[in-house]
Amino acid sequence: MSKLIKQMEMDALKQSFQGVRDLVLLSMSGIPAQTENQLRLGLRKKNIRLQMVKNSLMRKVFDGLGIRLSDKAWAGPTVLAWGSDSLAELSKELEALAKKNDKIKFKLAVADGQEVTFERALTMPTRAEALGRVVLLALSPASGLIGRALGAGGRLLGQVRALAERGESATAAPAAG
Repeated sequence: MSKLIKQMEMDALKQSFQGVRDLVLLSMSGIPAQTENQLRLGLRKKNIRLQMVKNSLMRKVFDGLGIRLSDKAWAGPTVLAWGSDSLAELSKELEALAKKNDKIKFKLAVADGQEVTFERALTMPTRAEALGRVVLLALSPASGLIGRALGAGGRLLGQVRALAERGESATAAPAAG
């Protein structure tokens, strides 16, 4: 392959993966072409893309994009999967396919440009779950503070009311006598 063709391929890969920070690297060796095509079409309906890449070119592209992966990522044939709303959803979809086809092997996952194990990617929260957790964490100190303020304020109000009632009864008793 000439340098010009390699550069053209690298440019196309850079354009395809520009902005992609979550993906899964896997091996699909030994899967018949028709089965692989059906897998790709099914995943495409779920906004998940698969692309087989040449390891040496993809390593250079990822280096240029700031994604550094270990050598085990580039051992053997590599298929990149990306898309979906989150890495967790992507991983769960791919795991479901792997349960149906034992020739799908996972190498690793990339979360926000950082290498993680595929098992870790399965347990990561989805985007909606992560946003929910952030909102919950942001609101929980405020709700605790409000609860404490209302609790203390309620006790204070109760004491003031009790003093006021004692004061009324004390002032009312001499007037009656």
